[in-house]
Amino acid sequence: MIDETVAEIREMQTHSSSVVAVKAASAMRELLDREYATLDEFERDLDHNAGALRRANPSHASLHRTMRAIADAVLGNAETVEGGKDLLDAAIGQEVERIETGKREAAENAARTFEDGETFLTHDYSSTVLEAVESAVAGGAHLTGYVTEARPRFLGRKSARTLAAMDRVDAHLAVDAAAGYLLREVDPDRVVVGMDCIVEDTLYNRIGTFPIAAAAAEVGVPVVVVGSGTKVIDGGFRFENEFRPPSEVMLEPVDDITLENPAYDATPTSLIDSVITDEGVREL
Repeated sequence: MIDETVAEIREMQTHSSSVVAVKAASAMRELLDREYATLDEFERDLDHNAGALRRANPSHASLHRTMRAIADAVLGNAETVEGGKDLLDAAIGQEVERIETGKREAAENAARTFEDGETFLTHDYSSTVLEAVESAVAGGAHLTGYVTEARPRFLGRKSARTLAAMDRVDAHLAVDAAAGYLLREVDPDRVVVGMDCIVEDTLYNRIGTFPIAAAAAEVGVPVVVVGSGTKVIDGGFRFENEFRPPSEVMLEPVDDITLENPAYDATPTSLIDSVITDEGVREL
């Protein structure tokens, strides 16, 4: 299970950073069923597998923090193999609960900021943003949502379908290059996006977030970021971008052209108006 999860994360089959962290934490339960002759052998295996999962995607701050927290909770704190397994089981449960609670409470806090009749623009796919919208319309709000399709994986299409399935949401899908047009001509009340992480003064999120935030700042449309507070990192984490297969951009082989397919871009927090987490709303 651990090896399969490492491969899945490396291939970025799971696009939500929160889901990635939960999957990785849950995969560590495999160690509970393994036999170990000594505590040292157990701890070496735990450290190795936590490191392998953490390194599977160095761009995910949630994954990094979750694996570190699980390892720190167990290593050096047990006297027997069984005691170590008990600590591991408890640490996994605690981390999964922390991630899921943070995500849920962030969505609830964001839901309370939506106003009836509001029009918003979002990008790519954020399960936390979508959960916030769903909660807002369940409370009676009528919303209009514009989604950019997020080439080349087109995860924005998934967001648009999810919005369209909600009562009281008027869903629109647009090509990425239309973001500037929409910000001027539609004039949404705000841009609402998720986050992979915020490290000091930089938001790292799906590619295409930066030009939308820059255009929004130019035309005076507020930008709001929604996500668990565990994704806001003060230090100790260095973001490393991921580069997806060139075949996503162009199927046929090409000569003399280097295909660029980065997964994330960096947005200065100076372009962001507020960040909504499980801890509340923070104006920037």
